[in-house]
Amino acid sequence: KMAGSSSPWIGSAYLFLQSTCEAIALPALYESSQQKPSVFKALKLALADSTGSANGVDVLKVHCSQPHLIVQLKFCKRENCRRFLRSYREGALQESLQNHLQLFLAVTTVPLEMELKAGSEHLDSMLKDEDRCLECIYREKPDRLRDEEITKLEDCLKSLSLHWRSNNNVAVKDHASLHPPALPSSPGSSLAPQATFFFQGQEFANRTLTPDDHQKFAKLVSKKWKQVGRSLQKSCRALRDPVIDNLALEYDREGLYEQAYQMLLRFIQSEGKKATIARLIPALEENGLISLVEELLGLRSNEDCS
Repeated sequence: KMAGSSSPWIGSAYLFLQSTCEAIALPALYESSQQKPSVFKALKLALADSTGSANGVDVLKVHCSQPHLIVQLKFCKRENCRRFLRSYREGALQESLQNHLQLFLAVTTVPLEMELKAGSEHLDSMLKDEDRCLECIYREKPDRLRDEEITKLEDCLKSLSLHWRSNNNVAVKDHASLHPPALPSSPGSSLAPQATFFFQGQEFANRTLTPDDHQKFAKLVSKKWKQVGRSLQKSCRALRDPVIDNLALEYDREGLYEQAYQMLLRFIQSEGKKATIARLIPALEENGLISLVEELLGLRSNEDCS
């Protein structure tokens, strides 16, 4: 028997996640201080969707092991675990996580491959036998308490949720409170992906880069435009090293402003409506250009940045 009447039903499993798109490396995104909250938020919402409750499954730890993001899960109720398994088997969990990652990372698509393990058992090969999967998960008792980093991330999500609710005076239920304020979008829309992102604890609406952003970037990025270009190339094929080097040579006489302007122009022309502020800011942060981020977000004046 899986559980006696006197003890709670508790089990553990590992969810292996891998993006099949070379430009999207989930371990690298999770290790980025800027992107980690977005990846974790997407993961929590997808898991909540799979069980119908924000507390249906606990995340104990997230391991980064190229090319996988490995999530250790803890289930405290058999019925929650059963719902999770059905969602996983039917592809609903995968679809939910893809959609949330697409929204929070402001990318066109995040194709995923998933694998579920409990101890040495590969559950993907036995998903049709739900009771056997439940038995394997129940046998694997969690070997750790929740990681301190996970606790901090969850506390951050809760505080943001409470802050949003108090500001908007809106009553929300269960895991829906983890969702950001809804922004208009539709599958056939020609607009850029609508989302929010965080900078220094504040939440901002995502938007396509404007001509004003373009000019401010070119004026203030200075000698670091090439480094920013190389950071952007992780998700933009139009900014490979030869392109960046050619821009440096071609616009050498015009100076740093024109070189930076032309580099960002390549990004905007290549990505179109997907060339968003939420994609540029991590590249700026990665290269220590915090004052430029603050300028683009309207947090300081030009005089402060000079």
